[in-house]
Amino acid sequence: MTAIQGAAAAITGAASGIGRALAQELAARGCHLALGDRDEAGLQAVAAEIGKAKRCKVTTHLVDVSQPAQIQDFAAAAIAAYPNLNIVVNNAGVALIGSFDEIDQAQMDWLMNINFWGVVHGTRAFLPHLAKQREAHIVNLSSVFGIIAPPGQTAYAAAKFAVRGFSESLRHELRAANSPVRLSVVHPGGIATNIVRNSGLGGGITDNARRAESIERFDNAARTTPAAAAIRIAEGIERNEPRILIGFDAKFVDVVQRLLPGIYWKALGAIFHKRARPGAKKGV
Repeated sequence: MTAIQGAAAAITGAASGIGRALAQELAARGCHLALGDRDEAGLQAVAAEIGKAKRCKVTTHLVDVSQPAQIQDFAAAAIAAYPNLNIVVNNAGVALIGSFDEIDQAQMDWLMNINFWGVVHGTRAFLPHLAKQREAHIVNLSSVFGIIAPPGQTAYAAAKFAVRGFSESLRHELRAANSPVRLSVVHPGGIATNIVRNSGLGGGITDNARRAESIERFDNAARTTPAAAAIRIAEGIERNEPRILIGFDAKFVDVVQRLLPGIYWKALGAIFHKRARPGAKKGV
């Protein structure tokens, strides 16, 4: 097990969504926190919420994970604040609306720099310190779209598949080296966050209705709360689970893509569209 009580964790993307909920969950379990995000107001708000309970120490750090130097500064500051820091959660991420021919290379680079390279640089910045701890844990956020790759998700799926491959290979390397560092890769299904509301829009899209439609479909399909996702991740850390699937949808598509690896979207596409329809029954 990786004990959370009395541990110290660094979390990126901690001002909102899964990152914010996970900060609250880890704090409730007695973990000190170094919270990183670009959103200073959001960071201060979550730190204030956690501080009211006075269960743990919280520090906040402005960091843009697309900038390796800022990640290095975040790691140095977090370790200085918590010399025993032993949990790192590479959570920060963004979304991009548009098919491959609707997004340009600069936009794809923007997403990859955050969703993939942010994870790699975050892992590299903290790993030497973590390797010196008695027990330590890295948590890298992939997605259900790191298991399947639907149409319209070329950039996002590429990044999340890359996070999965990087994480699984590194986990095997750590195990072979008898490292004290454990690594979990997380595959959330539809989580009710603002990631689509805050998403980028492909340069080839001229109709603003596409964003509204994407937000509506996501809101209808997202069946898991950030708080529930945070509980599942915390349990996965404590159990040293190599893969953490969140939500029935993630578990379901994991099975389907194993059975139909080349044609899974023929089966899943209709289901996804049905779940995303207005008025679709929650929990189905």
